[in-house]
Amino acid sequence: MMNDGLMLMLAWAAGGVLGGAFFGGLWWTVRKGVASPYPALWFGGSLLLRVSVVLAGFYVVSAGRWPRTLVCLLGFLAARFIAMRLTKPPDTIRRGPIREAGHASHT
Repeated sequence: MMNDGLMLMLAWAAGGVLGGAFFGGLWWTVRKGVASPYPALWFGGSLLLRVSVVLAGFYVVSAGRWPRTLVCLLGFLAARFIAMRLTKPPDTIRRGPIREAGHASHT
């Protein structure tokens, strides 16, 4: 039998894979859906498929144990942040501290 630490690491990795599939599918759907004459079918069908896959994946990974579910969710959220970073336009990624704009004096 595998130890709990290994199972939690696998649950985290599975959450990352599920998140990658979910957000990758969302990205693909947006690209296809906006160019389609039937965008509602693309978006609705994609949502049902993506949510079904993720829920089934969480069910299998958790095996009825809440710590696995929680760690799987953390992996899923990590994939979300990675997807957000990868799909953000380069000019909106901040580099360094934010400087406040100067104000004109009122004399």
